[in-house]
Amino acid sequence: MSDSARRPPKFPLRLDQMAAPRKTAPKAPHGSPVLKPATAAPLTPRPLLRPQLPLQHAAAVSARRTPPTGLGLDSAGVRQRMAERLRAEGLRNEAVIAAMAAVPRHLFVDAALVTQAYEDTSLPIGHGQTISKPSVVARMIELLMGGAACKASASLGRVLEVGTGCGYQAAVLSRLARQVFSVERVKPLHDKARELMAPLRATNVRLVYGDGMLGHPPNAPYDAIIAAAGGEALPAAWTEQLAVGGRIVAPVHDGSRGQVLVVVDRTEHGFERSIHEVVQFVPLKSGLVR
Repeated sequence: MSDSARRPPKFPLRLDQMAAPRKTAPKAPHGSPVLKPATAAPLTPRPLLRPQLPLQHAAAVSARRTPPTGLGLDSAGVRQRMAERLRAEGLRNEAVIAAMAAVPRHLFVDAALVTQAYEDTSLPIGHGQTISKPSVVARMIELLMGGAACKASASLGRVLEVGTGCGYQAAVLSRLARQVFSVERVKPLHDKARELMAPLRATNVRLVYGDGMLGHPPNAPYDAIIAAAGGEALPAAWTEQLAVGGRIVAPVHDGSRGQVLVVVDRTEHGFERSIHEVVQFVPLKSGLVR
């Protein structure tokens, strides 16, 4: 037998690479020629293969490499279901329903609260402020759409929003207005809104760091003014900056009932005021916060 036949095979080997056990050749009868067994070819080991990861471990590795996408909340179906709930609760303006279904509210909610993004609840956004309930946002914008200027043009036209917060309501307004000027007095919230709204590319929205109680004179007059904070009365600057045919919707303290939604329309003859349902907003304050 040759040296190569006696050399032990190298490892590791796969089962299908192992040579079959060698059988001992029967002894030839006396006087018969002895036949030598064929020489076995030397085995060449293949490269060591990496063992496969268990499926659960592989899935975990993949999840770590893939950034979260909103836990399924980025689905249009999730937003549509929220909009249909608002319709069932009495929302009637189809343009507002479509805008509520289009804007991804989960992008404006803190990560720890993202699973509540499409529930009808207000959520904290830091600095003592909140993102309003979807039903309240929708109701206020629906009231805003009832102004004379809006009815004439089928658009909110030029809108002033007081209290940008995280930017969610401004994003909804952007789908219904020609221009939106949104004022925020808390600088970290103003910066946060700019960051959160950037992916939406709402080119008709301008975010302003300023005192909302003063309105925003450079772009007045406005066809619509909406406030996300409530005071004892409407600031005079808001009514002064409202165009004829324009409408204000804002929370205002109303004695023992607390805050209520107040609607003010400017006509050619003056102002008309109506009071609607009870609401709860953060206080309207003046001054800037760095």
